[in-house]
Amino acid sequence: MATRTIGIIAGSGVYPETFVEAARRKCEGVRLVVAAFVDETRPDLADKVDAFEWFRVGQLSKTIKYFKKQGVNEAIMVGQIAPSNLFSLRPDIRLMVMLAKVKERNAETLFGAIANEMDKDGITLINATTFLEDIMPSAGHVMGPKLKPRQWEDAEFGFRMAKETSRLDIGQSVVVRHGTVLAAEAFEGTNACIKRGGELGKGKDVTLAKVSKPNQDFRFDVPCVGPDTIKNCARSGVGVIAIEADKTLVLDYDEVMRRCQQEKVSLVAISQAAGS
Repeated sequence: MATRTIGIIAGSGVYPETFVEAARRKCEGVRLVVAAFVDETRPDLADKVDAFEWFRVGQLSKTIKYFKKQGVNEAIMVGQIAPSNLFSLRPDIRLMVMLAKVKERNAETLFGAIANEMDKDGITLINATTFLEDIMPSAGHVMGPKLKPRQWEDAEFGFRMAKETSRLDIGQSVVVRHGTVLAAEAFEGTNACIKRGGELGKGKDVTLAKVSKPNQDFRFDVPCVGPDTIKNCARSGVGVIAIEADKTLVLDYDEVMRRCQQEKVSLVAISQAAGS
């Protein structure tokens, strides 16, 4: 049987490493080829994969040529690219031509266009949740202190509000307190939203809700929480995190559990039906 070769478009954080570990565990003999990005990808990822090369954000043609040379016919996007890097990128000619055809420049249209370009060269972009289904919690209490009824009400309220902002393509996270939206995520990202919401809520009874978009394309922009999410919430006085059940990745699961217990931050998962 031919060896499965997967190209990894690796951004920042623990997501790329989490995927590598899961792929090794669940797909015997898999060959993993990483396209890393300066100032984003962790350098030590190179020790865990079969091929590793650095690129600048914007080098689409070079990245595709590298994957083809390595025998890649399927690829996955894992980890974030900082918004500042996306807006300061130096696109190559292929990316410039692609960008000229994109009318609305958001995550879905930009990454969707990149997926189409890769497909032209026989490289299929696969779901960013591949091999990671076991770290997508089902509905209910997940970890940390159990919620009181008032906290569940805020979690479900935040879930509904985050669904609306994600539907409008503003952002996929909101911070709420006692039925009031304190902050909504936009271009600045989740961490800035957490900080602003925590400050406005004065660090008391504050809840973060994080959801998927309607008709979420799980090839990219999948909602995630990780150790840094817990750290930032604890630092800002956010005591509850409500995620969407079966559609949110909990990265570095054991470390997230440890931090939730240590910082007394609750993590719960809400289904679309319960939150509506």
